[in-house]
Amino acid sequence: MCLFGHEIEGLTPGQVAKLADITAGNATRDLANLEEAGLIERLPGGDKVRISPSLGRKALAILHTLDRAKRQLDDITTRFTHPA
Repeated sequence: MCLFGHEIEGLTPGQVAKLADITAGNATRDLANLEEAGLIERLPGGDKVRISPSLGRKALAILHTLDRAKRQLDDITTRFTHPA
């Protein structure tokens, strides 16, 4: 979460560790896992990371799915609380 707001300049693993209040080793491991999952990317030079554009696309897909589910739930609720 500490990467939000740093999409342009990115953060070093040390900065991430400090902001997240975790060890540098844990930050490095966690960032490697996030990078492997395609959620963050390394900036040119390789010492800083930032949120990957694919994270935004995945978030939008989830929001659309939740919106569709809410509409379905609202329809079901209406049928049971307002009988014809």
